[in-house]
Amino acid sequence: MLRNNPSSTSVSRVDPRRWAALAVLLIASFMDAVDVTVVHIALPDIQAETGASTSQIQWITGGYALAFALGLITGGRLGDLYGRRRIFLAGVAAFTATSLLCGVAGSPDVLLAGRILQGAAAALMVPQVLSIIHVTFPERERGKVFGIYGSVMALGTLAGPLVGALLVQGDFFGLGWRPIFLVNLPLGAAGLIAAALLVGESKAERAARLDPVGMVPATIGLLALVLPLTQGRELGRPAWTLVSMAASLPVLAVFVLWEHRVTRRGGSPLVVLSLFTRRAFAGGQGAQVLFGLASGVFFLARTLCLQLGLGFSPLKAGLSGMPLSVAMMAGAGLSMQVLVPRFGRRVLQAGGILAAAGMVLFAVLATRHGADIPLWQTVLPLVPMGLGMGMTIAPLTDLILADVPHEHAGSASGLTSTTIQLGQAVGVALSSIVFFDHLGPGGPAGQAARTPDAFAGSLWYVAAAFTATALALTALPKRAGTKPSAGAEPEPEPQLQATSVAA
Repeated sequence: MLRNNPSSTSVSRVDPRRWAALAVLLIASFMDAVDVTVVHIALPDIQAETGASTSQIQWITGGYALAFALGLITGGRLGDLYGRRRIFLAGVAAFTATSLLCGVAGSPDVLLAGRILQGAAAALMVPQVLSIIHVTFPERERGKVFGIYGSVMALGTLAGPLVGALLVQGDFFGLGWRPIFLVNLPLGAAGLIAAALLVGESKAERAARLDPVGMVPATIGLLALVLPLTQGRELGRPAWTLVSMAASLPVLAVFVLWEHRVTRRGGSPLVVLSLFTRRAFAGGQGAQVLFGLASGVFFLARTLCLQLGLGFSPLKAGLSGMPLSVAMMAGAGLSMQVLVPRFGRRVLQAGGILAAAGMVLFAVLATRHGADIPLWQTVLPLVPMGLGMGMTIAPLTDLILADVPHEHAGSASGLTSTTIQLGQAVGVALSSIVFFDHLGPGGPAGQAARTPDAFAGSLWYVAAAFTATALALTALPKRAGTKPSAGAEPEPEPQLQATSVAA
């Protein structure tokens, strides 16, 4: 069994169970990747059965992303401190239990609570996967293993909408949408047993300490911003919503001041603020947030438009999104293997513009045809959008980290993974303004006729966010792979570097 120091990995100490352990870790990663995307396709059925309001529908998707984002860095540090295998098992157990809670929820409030807890459980589980891979496999095998990991994550993102559609439309045992959560139970139980038997324990020799005090203003500040955006429309935007959004700024300022204090005292802040003095890092995080914001608005609005406004079945809606996922994978492979090594940052910027062009095309077609838009015209704009998203998001982490000192690489990569999740949570919340406001009052049946127009209007905001992403990318270095030298280079603590986009 391997212990703590990945740099001391040798042939004689390689765990013979490592490939079996990898299969267990990949199952957990696949569960998370599927769960991010599987819920969208079931939202109309969830709303119809539970009577969920539009704000509750937003929280069912955005609440998971927000809890996941807020817990990622702390989840990784818990594994370093108390044992990655131990925290991984706790995360899988919690993810399985919260999946059961979601699957048996009798009201939208219970489902919403389950989704938030599920996101927190994923924040415990997911960061341990790359960490365990890093300390379990020798350096000569890691490239192959990380390639397999990336393929599984891509497959999960690709399979999520289709799996959700099959489970919802199949209506197994008369359970409707509930199997999209209950399917995690046998997978989670098998994963717990297998991980206990096959995955070795490891800890970091010099793990960064937790910063629980810093979590408080960060969480309160983000909730003060997201809550009124999500709830304000249904409540008639009372004065407290404006006060709450205004109050989020000083609360987040308190968080920044606390992180400065922790840094001055030699502690371990949640966020290494000095990283933001680097133009490339700050611009890259801005691009991540904008990218997440665009995808958060688009995928929620598109799902409701296709099923409520155009009358697509869950399976038809799921299949119509497949070209987007395939195009994303193609764009990612093309950019990483061919284009970025030759053209650098310009490839990512071109990807942002291409994705924006796809949204403009979609907006024009949806405005022209409304509810009578042909199926092929709902699919066509997804191709340039998917290519552009893949070209942008796949190489972004490498370019962001190119200007980061090696001693901060672990913190920087963890924060980079967090920002896109935060962007998605804020994007889902902003749907109240850019999508649901145009639907007007009434239930799903009354809103159905207005859904195509509301969707078309929201696409202009999505296109603007992708364009702003391309502009923010001008802050990044022109070439990838130009990380600064720092003498003796310590190997950074592994953090979550793969992000899921709700395709």
